[in-house]
Amino acid sequence: MTVPLAAADRALLGELYTQHHPRVLRLCRHLLGSTEEGEDAANEIFLRLPAALATYDKAQPFAPWLTRVTNNYCIDLLRRRRSEQRVLLSGGAETRRTAARERSPFKQILHREERRVVGEALASLPEHYRQPLRLRYWGELGYHEIAETLGLTRANVATLIFRAKEGLSHALAPQGNVARGDEWAWTPTGCT
Repeated sequence: MTVPLAAADRALLGELYTQHHPRVLRLCRHLLGSTEEGEDAANEIFLRLPAALATYDKAQPFAPWLTRVTNNYCIDLLRRRRSEQRVLLSGGAETRRTAARERSPFKQILHREERRVVGEALASLPEHYRQPLRLRYWGELGYHEIAETLGLTRANVATLIFRAKEGLSHALAPQGNVARGDEWAWTPTGCT
């Protein structure tokens, strides 16, 4: 949907784009798992921004609101992708894109393996740990912004991110069951 804009509105949107596009792009790339799809999604979000601004409460910070818009848009794309894959798989055809564009085949293999291992470790965490971690490191939001986005306290966000990092550390550790050589053991709800 195209919304007619005055010159002042175009200037404001240009400022918003300049300031927030890199963060939106990183979050889209991470959530969608593809550089190309992430770029398309980020651009689409900014194309739809004039209409979406009608839902923005000016009393609230803009960055967490835009992060919610980005997150919701990417989740919708992932749902659509899953339903399209079901249709394709039921017909017997499967298509696959490769996002890695490294120089050598060896580097491509290493990069894919690292992404796979980290992705599996991240996927092993409960969603309530993954979401703040994604917003912090891929969305580059501060703890206060994450708290506002998720409707949590800052202390709760800090705890969730700490536990998520501990869980990742444990999942990525070569030994498996004990982190840092002590008796702390990872469970999805914290430490035992």
